[in-house]
Amino acid sequence: MKESKISVNRKAMEIVDRLMGDDLELGVTVKTDGDGATIIDAGVEAEGSFEAGLLITEICMGGIGKATMGLGEYGGLTLPTVFVETSMPCEALLGSQFAGWRIEVEDYYAMASGPARALALKPKKIFEEIRYKDEADEAVVVLESDRLPTLKALRHIAEKCSVNPDRLYAVVTPTSSIAGSVQISGRIAETGMHRLVTLGLNPRLFRHAAGIAPVAPSHPDSKIAMGRTNDVLLYGGETFYIVEADKRDLELREIVDKAPSSSSRDYGKPFFEIFKDAGYDFYRIDPALFAPAALTLCNLSDGRVYSAGKVNFEVLKMAMSL
Repeated sequence: MKESKISVNRKAMEIVDRLMGDDLELGVTVKTDGDGATIIDAGVEAEGSFEAGLLITEICMGGIGKATMGLGEYGGLTLPTVFVETSMPCEALLGSQFAGWRIEVEDYYAMASGPARALALKPKKIFEEIRYKDEADEAVVVLESDRLPTLKALRHIAEKCSVNPDRLYAVVTPTSSIAGSVQISGRIAETGMHRLVTLGLNPRLFRHAAGIAPVAPSHPDSKIAMGRTNDVLLYGGETFYIVEADKRDLELREIVDKAPSSSSRDYGKPFFEIFKDAGYDFYRIDPALFAPAALTLCNLSDGRVYSAGKVNFEVLKMAMSL
């Protein structure tokens, strides 16, 4: 594994400093625990904001990706959108943003993403594939949870990252919060890249990545909020990638054709209904469903462009209870 040329934790800290410095404007609260770890609440007790969600999206991407907001029209339904892009997709998307670390410490549970993963190497297989690791004396983790982390949970994270607890910064965004909804939609490019890699495309071939997805309106019921935040990716998310591959045209065509969420046997209903039918068990849902609605890929080696999938306006509107 090669040494880092860039530190996603140090780059992300530049944005963390902005988040903490403008806490009142951004609707977040900042506090420290008994060990000195910093907790940034962006939606548990704090209200959060759209802008906080954008900054957290960029933190998730290790400070080497950009996120902006707009408005999109989806078959008569107007929703905010998040557009993300990065020219370091391996490090930003798989090496940082991917929510690949389960935090389970006693009664505290959260899905962890962000640059701290590149210190803890969670999961190790991804970092072996992208040949990346970070070396930093401070760690930034984003926790998707409706509770603030416990002292023991923060100690566990600091230990796995090999940093002192007072050098740990934890940003917390519940799924049902405004900032949480924004940062989940901001994962659209990562969602597509992970799907393409799962289908056999070497992650080190990716040169640039971009994506856009609607932002799910918040809902007080966490299960419905979870369903909506999945729906905007699966039925409304669109992605674009530039790769440099010497694979034959047929191989890339087959990979892209299998990549959209529509290739899944579970496709076609709002995610909450799919989840309910699966007995609220994620492992009974077809993994192929967790993909963007549409993907486009350009191969630098020969200039060929491949595209598959489309936005499903009807299911999006069903998911928003219209």
